[in-house]
Amino acid sequence: QVQLVESGGGSVQAGGSLRLSCEASAPTFSTFVMAWFRQASGKEREFVATISRAGTSTSYTDSVKGRFTISRDNAKNTVYLQMNSLKPEDTAVYYCAARFGSPLMTAVVGSYDNWGQGTQVTVSS
Repeated sequence: QVQLVESGGGSVQAGGSLRLSCEASAPTFSTFVMAWFRQASGKEREFVATISRAGTSTSYTDSVKGRFTISRDNAKNTVYLQMNSLKPEDTAVYYCAARFGSPLMTAVVGSYDNWGQGTQVTVSS
């Protein structure tokens, strides 16, 4: 079982920035496709961004393009989500997720095998 531990959430005013981190316990981290999802209160979990095993390819949901950047450091077993120009509608619990056994990036919740515990991001207007 791979443990994923998120950090970096908090409260910020609209227009501000936060950087989320997610550290994996597995030495095989470089073989996982990684992603960030979020879940606002009363809503379903939704895709935010994903990154390939080597970090050379990324994909984002339209609402965060140009504002959020996903990256990874395989030497540190960590994936990041840099969030700039935050909006109140970005308020949610943010989860990192790992996909094993496939090199394909996907936005589908059910395609990911392990999840972190989540970190709260609150953006006030």
